[in-house]
Amino acid sequence: MHINKRYTFIDKILFVSSLLLSISFAQAQTTTTAITNKSIPAVRTNKKIMIDGVLNDSAWLAAPVATNFVEFRPAFGNIEDAKNKTEIYLLYDDDAIYIGGFCHEASVDSISKELVGRDVIGVNDYVGVLFDTYKDKINGFGYYITPLGEQYDAKYTNNGEDGSWNSVYESKANIVAGGWTFEMRIPYSAIRFSSNKIQDWGINITRNRKKSGKQYFWYPLNPNVGGTLFSQAGLWTNIQNIKPPLRLSLSPYLATYANHDGTTNPKTWSTTISGGLDVKYGISAAFTLDMTLIPDFGQIQSDNQVLNLSPFEVKYNENRTFFTEGTELFSKGNLFYSRRIGGEPLHYWDVQNNLTSNEHIVSNPSATKLINATKISGRTASGLGIGVLNAISSAQYATIEDNTGKSRTEETSPLTNYNIIVLDQTLKNNSSISLINTNTWRAGKDYDANVTAGIWDLYDKKNKWNFSGQADVSQLLGILPNGGNQIGYSHTLGFAKPSGRFNFSVYQNLTDNKYSQNDLGYATNNNFLDHGLWIGYKWLKPNMWYNNLRFNFNLTYSRRYMPSSYQMFEVNSNINGQFKNLWNGGIYVSYTAAQNDFYEPRVEGRVFKIPAKHLIDVWLNSNYAKKYSAGLEMAYYATSKFGTSGVDISPNQSYRFNKKLTISMNSNIQLRYNNIGFATLDAGKSIMGSRTRYSVENIWVFKYNFNNKMGVNLRARHYWSRVNYHQFYNLQEDGGLMTTARDYSSLANYNINYFNIDMVYTWQFALGSFLNIGWKNAIQNFDPTLDRDYFKNLKSTLASDQLNNFSVKVIYFLDYAKLKKKSNV
Repeated sequence: MHINKRYTFIDKILFVSSLLLSISFAQAQTTTTAITNKSIPAVRTNKKIMIDGVLNDSAWLAAPVATNFVEFRPAFGNIEDAKNKTEIYLLYDDDAIYIGGFCHEASVDSISKELVGRDVIGVNDYVGVLFDTYKDKINGFGYYITPLGEQYDAKYTNNGEDGSWNSVYESKANIVAGGWTFEMRIPYSAIRFSSNKIQDWGINITRNRKKSGKQYFWYPLNPNVGGTLFSQAGLWTNIQNIKPPLRLSLSPYLATYANHDGTTNPKTWSTTISGGLDVKYGISAAFTLDMTLIPDFGQIQSDNQVLNLSPFEVKYNENRTFFTEGTELFSKGNLFYSRRIGGEPLHYWDVQNNLTSNEHIVSNPSATKLINATKISGRTASGLGIGVLNAISSAQYATIEDNTGKSRTEETSPLTNYNIIVLDQTLKNNSSISLINTNTWRAGKDYDANVTAGIWDLYDKKNKWNFSGQADVSQLLGILPNGGNQIGYSHTLGFAKPSGRFNFSVYQNLTDNKYSQNDLGYATNNNFLDHGLWIGYKWLKPNMWYNNLRFNFNLTYSRRYMPSSYQMFEVNSNINGQFKNLWNGGIYVSYTAAQNDFYEPRVEGRVFKIPAKHLIDVWLNSNYAKKYSAGLEMAYYATSKFGTSGVDISPNQSYRFNKKLTISMNSNIQLRYNNIGFATLDAGKSIMGSRTRYSVENIWVFKYNFNNKMGVNLRARHYWSRVNYHQFYNLQEDGGLMTTARDYSSLANYNINYFNIDMVYTWQFALGSFLNIGWKNAIQNFDPTLDRDYFKNLKSTLASDQLNNFSVKVIYFLDYAKLKKKSNV
């Protein structure tokens, strides 16, 4: 009876969705796109340009000017005000591209500026120059500058912007009467292009004026047109006789660490000194080799550790520079999770199970040691992108000791080689096809893994329609008891209308029960067949009270693939936008029908029936260009059974004292009442429990920049999670719960704290060269006292034993082309 009601409801939803789709097809016939052709002639100079931010070099008199910028947001199509006009000048010579600009402002006070450090925009106004050097309308490079002369650079693909990519270029800016001026020098070693004698590049230029909330593009970027950023771009024409230089740079480093371990008795000090080398070498005009030898990641930001009660692994952010910079090719297909490299040993959790009654663990490192890593990436003139990544981690061992003091070692991870190969061919109309292979090879008897995927992303000529998909085959080699291989399959299919005010996409995701990508990728689970629909409508023309509004509707239906059975049905919708005062906010509502959860029980073949749930989420953020900005998000959900409910409260606030000092705080408070979830196993049976859970996360950031080359950043984070079970249940065969009188609280209750401080002083003492002084503090407190409030709990945490790490690291950038030029003088 309940099943019939559910499918009647689904039928109604599908009928409404079909009606909306028919409207979108009709609307598509009336959508028109204005096409503007703009170009800038390339002008060569033989005069010297000093990069000081002052446009008084005589070379600029011959430079063509790009002006008449068009508003992108909030009101697309308006020509910029003459009082705030933008003038950009471009030149080139045998060695570099030169960009100068005058950003006019009616009042200097209207310039939004803050010292935030490299690769951060913050609340700054900025100008960015974007080059599509192969003119494929997909891939490109962006070079940005703020009024205080700080840099931000990025790579662009059909996956969007990769802000982690870094290049080395010169820039300087000055705030002057009537606005601000800048100059940039981009050496050819910092950009990739073909060796053709005569070239045309795609180009666009953007300016953002944060206090007004307005962003402009030199070539109009219509937000109602689908495709990539470079699908709407002008041309930089007739570039002649530029030659890609020998691109070779070395970044040797020297680091020293002092570690104080307050968790041992007696407390111990230890020191280490390490050195290594990062190498960038231009194999050809298009391809670059990146290599890190004896890498050092001791100063990276600490992980945001949490108490994980879910059946799935926590996915942490990647903070290691080598694995974040220039990895846009390797991120295609979502098959690469770089934390696998140098991550947790394969048999880390087996050590405890292999102990005899008189043994204990002396040491069991939680991460493997990375020996080296190499990347080769680039794109040919015909649009073929090639990427190869290889990394090797050494074998890892745990040390075990018995009661007599005799010790032994146990291998927790063998010598392991990780490899990724990507072929990505751009096509007409912003389309592309890709082939990706990931491989994990382990020495010895452990299994190996291999995943191969084909990806396509196809647009029609006007970028109105898109057909995309991916097909994957995974192989676990030698994993079966007889030494055989396990082969799995997965695919994604999607059809979308990305252009116009009315958009939609429909998709199918299928993954069989043998597919696995987790040896070098990340996925929570396999064995599903999902279908989904997304419909959106946007109002981008400012009105009396808003600058823009966006509405979308989503529907998801999920089944297990084998054996086929219902898992989940959800429908949700949200509306969000920006108001005239540059505040933004939105509201989200969802309904999830009763679910069959096959993972929470932690026993194969068992299911937990989750009751239906409804949720509402609202958020509001003030104008973050103001000195003080704040935001608040609040969500409430409740289920139809067990009295389960939850509240999420996420406030954030920031105060900018001046252009140098900013303090911010972000919080996330989660309150769960009568939450039903897995508690423990008893004789192989799932024990579920009703629990109250409070989780609080507070992150404080103190940023002080002395100038645009030197600054201090301190980040402190405290995470607390308390879980108190008050009723336990035996999970029944039909997925229901039966009350048990047995108390499992000693096994299931938690009171966990993580506290971290990450402080780094950074000084860029030369182009591409840095001195970093760091301090890291870490506390883990597993407090059995459940009835403490937050502040008593924090006080107890700060009084606990802790780890402190002090470091000094020097990185020096050596550019072969620059050294050779100096030696020839």
